[in-house]
Amino acid sequence: MTDALVFMAAPLFACLVLVAILGYLGLHVLLRGVVFVDLALAQIAAVGTLVAFLFHHEPGSPAAFGFSLGAALLGALIFSVTRNDKGRVPQEAIIGITYVIASAFGILLADRAPEGAEHIKEMLAGAIVWVTWPTVIRNLLVVAAVGAVHFAVRRQLIAISEQPAEAARQGLGLKRWDFVFYATFALVVTLAVEIAGVLMVFAYLVTPAIIALRTSSRWPVRILIAWLVGGAATAVGLGASYHWDFPSGPAVVCTLGLILLAHSSVRMLRGRTADPEDPIAES
Repeated sequence: MTDALVFMAAPLFACLVLVAILGYLGLHVLLRGVVFVDLALAQIAAVGTLVAFLFHHEPGSPAAFGFSLGAALLGALIFSVTRNDKGRVPQEAIIGITYVIASAFGILLADRAPEGAEHIKEMLAGAIVWVTWPTVIRNLLVVAAVGAVHFAVRRQLIAISEQPAEAARQGLGLKRWDFVFYATFALVVTLAVEIAGVLMVFAYLVTPAIIALRTSSRWPVRILIAWLVGGAATAVGLGASYHWDFPSGPAVVCTLGLILLAHSSVRMLRGRTADPEDPIAES
């Protein structure tokens, strides 16, 4: 038992850092109706990593991180300037096609890179179990900084997520605040995908937020629920991966899926399949 705690301590803490920020950001993502923005930014960041690799910079190096973050920030700029509430084309369509193009470009780059298939697999599943304490501390400091920024401008960010039309009427610059959101989001996703992979990051972002939004209309309670769901899934998933020698990332993702299935089943049994107050159903 002691050996397990020592071996899994860094991965567990790294996951809890991701839960803390992604659980919160997921609430904004679902309220905005841009569920696949995480996948798109993660894929764009991954393309940046592949470009760096072709220039002989190893994944995880400062240069590779710079390439990845630069690509993700470019994606953030695209998503912030293409928001148009009056347009006929929903932003989710733009995000979707951006993801597809980035994925295709990533495959083309991987085809030219040594061991390209292995890099694609690692980007999807991650390598959370091998994370080191210096990386955990770095991510904690960055997440704390992003959290401080979001707390300082929480009124503006919540307004453009929950009621963008009213926010625009009050004079808030939607594109400006969108870029603040997407830029900080891109930074978090770049760090997260580097250690956890695309699948795990997407699951952390969406699953706890779905349960939180269906449970409460108050932001502090929503955030707490998202943290509890993500933390519980992390503990169970990492424990199962250590005990049965499963890949850690997929184990956590599957645990989150089981929690969401259990939550949805309870709602169905209670006759709440068509709750008019459900923000997920409305979006």
